[in-house]
Amino acid sequence: MIKSPRGTSDVLPPESAKWIYLEGIVREVARRYNFDEIRLPTFEHSELFSRTVGETTDIVEKEMYTFKDKTGRDLTLRPEGTAGVARAFVEHGMASGPLPRKFYYLGSMFRYERPQAGRYREHRQFGVEIFGSPSPHSDVEVITLAMDIAEELGLTGTELYINSIGCPKCRGPYKEALIAYLTPHIDELCEDCRSRLTRNPLRALDCKSERCKALVAGAPSSLDYLCGECKEHWDRFREILTAVGIPYTVDKSLVRGLDYYTRTVFELKWPPLGPAGSTLCGGGRYDGLVEQLGGPPVAGVGFGMGLERMLLANEKGEKPIQAGGEIDVFIVCPKGGEGEDKGFEREARLQELARAFRRKGLRCDFDPLQRSMKAQMKQADRMNARFVVILGEDEFRSRSASVRSMRHGWQKTVPIEEVLATIEEAGQNG
Repeated sequence: MIKSPRGTSDVLPPESAKWIYLEGIVREVARRYNFDEIRLPTFEHSELFSRTVGETTDIVEKEMYTFKDKTGRDLTLRPEGTAGVARAFVEHGMASGPLPRKFYYLGSMFRYERPQAGRYREHRQFGVEIFGSPSPHSDVEVITLAMDIAEELGLTGTELYINSIGCPKCRGPYKEALIAYLTPHIDELCEDCRSRLTRNPLRALDCKSERCKALVAGAPSSLDYLCGECKEHWDRFREILTAVGIPYTVDKSLVRGLDYYTRTVFELKWPPLGPAGSTLCGGGRYDGLVEQLGGPPVAGVGFGMGLERMLLANEKGEKPIQAGGEIDVFIVCPKGGEGEDKGFEREARLQELARAFRRKGLRCDFDPLQRSMKAQMKQADRMNARFVVILGEDEFRSRSASVRSMRHGWQKTVPIEEVLATIEEAGQNG
């Protein structure tokens, strides 16, 4: 038997109903914030990620699914969404249009990492990006968008962690200070941090090794090295958060795991998920990304949110999504008796009636095998049907149908032309 690859999962009914509901929420909240959907290729040229995410990151060094196509080009299944959105922004010349531009995306991301609860090798991600606004108001806007999604899902008590890692102008002196601090302790660092020390010392701040975490706890803070413009942005950003009543914690070790970030970085956490997996989403500012890909200097800010993690949190929250769905109408139409309905008129009436319900927006089903009345009533009950419409032999001969409310227990026979109106009226009355 062939099974799904490790780190992937099948989403089966009725669980798939939870996904539909969750995706509807993130789309709706993004719409309220005037974000437009962008749909991107599932794979990109590998260079896109090595240039933007960073060659010394875990994603590029260890986690990417990279392959060669038939012409020998290096392609990679996308491990994250922002680089692809930036590539599309540059490729299609969107910087020359009205700015800022606001996008959201939904799609699978792929990373070769150890599977764990809420974190898979193929995972679904929702993300938002704003291009063309250097204002800290945009930093706050994407944060409030993420918080609104959490609230819609019943996740009260989220915690916001923020930091600023500066820009290329102030990053140099900070890296030198970090290298100077870490070098005397090089033997205490993990192998990855030792190899990256001179190339990208910031990666040590993002290391998951407990030994490295303890060591960098006393490291210099990027906040002490901010240039004048970065400090002004940082101060204004915090002032806006305070003004709108959003509490936050400054986490000086927060750098995020991708190299394109500048200035603001943040994570939104929900403590009931536990300290190891409480992060609902993370993001920040990437003001040099568009220029890095050949475009003009255009500021950017956004976040990525793993939907598996959001569903996991929702199950522990105040408004868990119900997986079991219901249907509006189930049509019961047992097979005709010997010699009855040779022209298949009753089957035609079944199809016509089902289509009429569906075209009115009602969720409708029937038994194509036309088993016994008893079997079909059991099937309607399993599907949590609100109403059952019975097309038996007697109903067929009298051009009528019996309508039964499965919630309230009443049943009445009406002319076939009045079935739809009867269901609609009964539905409005509960």
